[in-house]
This record gives sequence, C-alpha cells and structure tokens, in this order.
Amino acid sequence: MVKGIEHTAIASPDPHKLARWYVEHLDFAINYQSAGSKTTFVKASDGSMIEIIESNSAPPAALDMKAAGLRHLAIAVTDFDAVYERLKGKGVSFLTEPEKKGGNSLVFFTDCDGNILHLLQREKPLP
Repeated sequence: MVKGIEHTAIASPDPHKLARWYVEHLDFAINYQSAGSKTTFVKASDGSMIEIIESNSAPPAALDMKAAGLRHLAIAVTDFDAVYERLKGKGVSFLTEPEKKGGNSLVFFTDCDGNILHLLQREKPLP
C-alpha cells in the first residue's frame, strides 16, 4: 500500500547553506546529515521532509513558474500574515504579491538557491 510522499529532493551547490535557510526562514529542523556526503534532510513540524543533495556543476534552468516539471513546493502555514511579514523582514525575494481569494492566502517566493516556494494558508483543506 502506498502511504504518500516521504520527502522531495532539491539539488544545491551548497546543501548545508540551503538547509540552514529552511531552518532560519521556515522553522524546519535538520533531522539527518550524511557522514559520507553533504546530503542533509530538513523536517517541518508536520513531519514532511526535504532532502538536500549536492548538485553537479550544471547551471540552473531559468526561473519559469510554468515550465514542464516540478515547479514549486507549497509550504502550509497557520498564520499567513505573520509568516509573510517575517519572510519579508528577512529580505526574501517574492515573485508575486500576496493574494487572498476564496478564504485562502498565498504568495510565491524563492529560497536562497532560487527554488520556487508557495506560502499557503487554506481556510478549508482540500478534500
């Protein structure tokens, strides 16, 4: 039986720096660091994880929110305004203006490596 997604991996030129960014900006915790590589897992309070692995030297693709493939990670929050203001105060780069529609609050932004993230507070969970 398939239970769900255990983690998503992000390749980074500096996995430890990116892991610290998730800890400092989004309250993730470092829950595993490989002894034999720079691989680091960060974990959110709900148990979801991101594996951060070392990238090769290939340049990243141009930022395009609608290109084929994985486009963003949605970060669920319980107090959108407070988290948005905290990120803004830390100089986070936002790609859109915050929106409130249908009881949901959302905004798109990037982490320190330029990966697209989606800050989201839903009034009601999806079915």
